Amino acid sequence: MIIQPNDFEPTDHWYPKALNATIHPMVHFFFNLDRERIITRYCHMHPSVSREKLRDILNYKCKYFQWGGADLLNVTSSGGKRQMVVIENNSCPSGQKSMPLLEDNEEQGSYRLMIERTFKPYIKKIKDVKGGLAVVYDKNEIEVFGYAKVIADVMNEPVHCVPFYKDDKNPKVYFENGIMYIKEDDDKKALPMRAAFRYLTQKPWNRLPLNTKTKILNPTIVCLAGGRNKMVAAKAYDIFNGELKAHGLKINTPETIWDVRKEEIPLWVNKMGGQAVIKVPYSNAGQGVYTIINEKELDDFMELEFDYDLFIIQSLIGNSNWSSVTSSGRLYHVGMIPNQKNETYIADIRLMVSATNKGILPLVAYARRAKAPLKDHIDGGSDSWEMLGTNLSFKETDGSWGSDSKRLLLMDRRDFNKLGLGLDDLIEAYIQTVLSTVAIDKMAKALINSKGVFKYDLFKSLNNDQSLLDEIKIR
Repeated sequence: MIIQPNDFEPTDHWYPKALNATIHPMVHFFFNLDRERIITRYCHMHPSVSREKLRDILNYKCKYFQWGGADLLNVTSSGGKRQMVVIENNSCPSGQKSMPLLEDNEEQGSYRLMIERTFKPYIKKIKDVKGGLAVVYDKNEIEVFGYAKVIADVMNEPVHCVPFYKDDKNPKVYFENGIMYIKEDDDKKALPMRAAFRYLTQKPWNRLPLNTKTKILNPTIVCLAGGRNKMVAAKAYDIFNGELKAHGLKINTPETIWDVRKEEIPLWVNKMGGQAVIKVPYSNAGQGVYTIINEKELDDFMELEFDYDLFIIQSLIGNSNWSSVTSSGRLYHVGMIPNQKNETYIADIRLMVSATNKGILPLVAYARRAKAPLKDHIDGGSDSWEMLGTNLSFKETDGSWGSDSKRLLLMDRRDFNKLGLGLDDLIEAYIQTVLSTVAIDKMAKALINSKGVFKYDLFKSLNNDQSLLDEIKIR
C-alpha cells in the first residue's frame, strides 16, 4: 500500500482507551525533566554512581540501536531494597498505541517525536542509494500504519507500507546488490528504496540481510546483538556491567545461565530451588517464555519440541514466599496497589527510548498486568503463567496476532496510581533502559568490522546454535 501525506487519523492508531486518556501529571513531568536534573537526582539517591559516567551514557550516540523498548519489573529484596530489573530490551518495540498524548494539541503524539528526532536524522545523509521510503512489517498494523503516515508527513513524500512475513512464499520485498526493492503489484516494476522503517519481529534475520545499502532502522545486527536475541543480550549486559562496575552503575537482571541444552535444564531449575524461567532465546511477544514453579510445569516443558538447541535460564521473581534462590538472595515483585478484594497483581513496565542528537531520550511508557493475582502460597497445581505472564500479545490459530488490551495499564490519571510507582522509579526505569540499549549497541558494533562486514566467527563463539546460524541472511 502506498501512503500519501496528510492521511493520519488519530482514531486509527491508538487503543480506544488511550485515545482520550489524560497523561498523569507525574509522568508528564518525567518526560519533560531536564537531563542534568535527572543526573543530579539519580546521583543523590545513589551516591556511589559517577556523575560523569552517567552523563556520558545518557549522551551516548547509538550507531545501530536507534529505537528500543525495555521490559522492566519493579522488585524488592527480603531486606527491602527496591530496584528496576531489566527482563529484555526489544528492537522495534510496540507501545505508541498505548501512550496518551503528552500535549493535547500534538495529535500525532510520540509517533511524530520518534520520526522527527530519530528516523529523519538517521536517513538524512544517504547519498549513494536513490529511491523511495518504505515501512516493512509482520505484525501490529495499528502502529505500523501510524509510523508510515507520519513518515509521509514529515518527509513530504509517499511511503510504501508492505507486509514481509517470515514464511512468505511470494514476498513483495526483496534485495538485490544490497538494495531493497518493493513490488506493490505483480504487473508493475519493482521500485528501489533508499531507506526503510522496520517492524519485523519474527526471525528478522532470515529475510533482512545483515549487509544492506538501503538504510534500515533498526538494522538486523541489532536483533542478533540482543534486540531479538536474549542469549547474546545476556552476554552483552554482562560485558557492559564489567565496564560499569567501577562507576557504581549496573544493569539489573535476574541471575542468568546461558548456553543451556535442553537435557541440562532440570539440573539448573533444581539449583534455583525448583523455581525458574526458561526462555527460547530468539522468541518474542511473550512466546517462548516458560515460568516454572512446580514439577508439573517442568515436566510439561520437557515434553515440548523446539527448533533451536540452546536455552537460557533465569531466576524466577515471584512472591516473597516463593522465588528462585540465587547467589545474591531472593527478589520478589513489589506488585500493584492491592485492589478492593485485597488482591495484588504484578505488572511490568515498558519504557521505549530512541537515539537523538542529544543522546538517548525517553519516548513512550505503559504497563501490563498479569491475568491472575499473585498467590502467597503455591502447590503442585498452581499455574505460574497466569500470575507472572504480562505480555499482551497472543497468536491466533490462523497465525495472526491479537492483543489482550484489557490488561493494558496506561500512564494516565486513572491507571498510573494503581502501579505504585514514583518519580524515582520512572528515572530508574529510564536509566536501566538506556544502560541495556547501550550494551546492545556496543555488542552490535563489536560484531561489525571497520569495513561493515559481519564477524561471523565472533558471533558463533558467542551464540553457537547451529539452527540459528543456518537462518541468518548475510547478504
